[in-house]
Amino acid sequence: MGLIKERMAAGEFTRVIGIGRVMHHNLVQIIGMQGGFHGVWFDHEHCGFSIEQLEIGTLAARSQGLDNFVRIAPTDYALVSKCLEPGGSGIMAAQIVSAEQAEEIVAWTKFRPRGTRGLNVSGYDGRFGTIPAAQYCEQANRDTLVAIQVETTGAVDDCDQIAAIDGVDLLFVGPADLSQSLGVTGDFFNPKCIEAIDRVSAACRKHGKQWGAVSAGPEHAGMLVEKGCKLLSPSNDSRLITSGLQAVKDQYANFFEE
Repeated sequence: MGLIKERMAAGEFTRVIGIGRVMHHNLVQIIGMQGGFHGVWFDHEHCGFSIEQLEIGTLAARSQGLDNFVRIAPTDYALVSKCLEPGGSGIMAAQIVSAEQAEEIVAWTKFRPRGTRGLNVSGYDGRFGTIPAAQYCEQANRDTLVAIQVETTGAVDDCDQIAAIDGVDLLFVGPADLSQSLGVTGDFFNPKCIEAIDRVSAACRKHGKQWGAVSAGPEHAGMLVEKGCKLLSPSNDSRLITSGLQAVKDQYANFFEE
């Protein structure tokens, strides 16, 4: 079982960071070497990097003791296996609009009897064909993380049913799209957003599941954690670079005067 899923099962607070626009194995290694994070999540929904890039990214993560999962759009059955077989530890499905759609994602991620995932043992997750197929299926069904994003009004309305689904390990709030879906784009402390988060938190408590979120800043992160968030994504690759550049400009302010 991967570290993130293990920590979610134990209810332990977990820190991850998003990788997408600047998808490079060296950046993944730098994050690991700096310490403090338990894993990275690769954003295939928005960034569309190649499967080879993903494979190298997961290798880099493992080299530094980081776990990983991959965010995908909920539209491509084959992409699930293409992300898991090279070394993805889990799948996070974006833009889910109903419990029925969440159930479909679980089915795509799990082998029979739980799901309908196609069997191919020749990838990294099948130890390149060196373990029996039945053992591989059992391990993958047990160990693969399945996260469902709650960022649409439909997912909020169905969050109790989604949290109840066997095979869903984590509900993950996407605050930007959630605020957009609720008609209050970018207003992360709007009562509508807070109410939606409260509903997700209550659903997870009821069904013994955990939830996570991207944070919009330290104050927002504090609110999320206070409400029960166990997996926090406080930044991403682009923000790391822009904040790093700003830090250099601040430290050398005298040299940037016009």
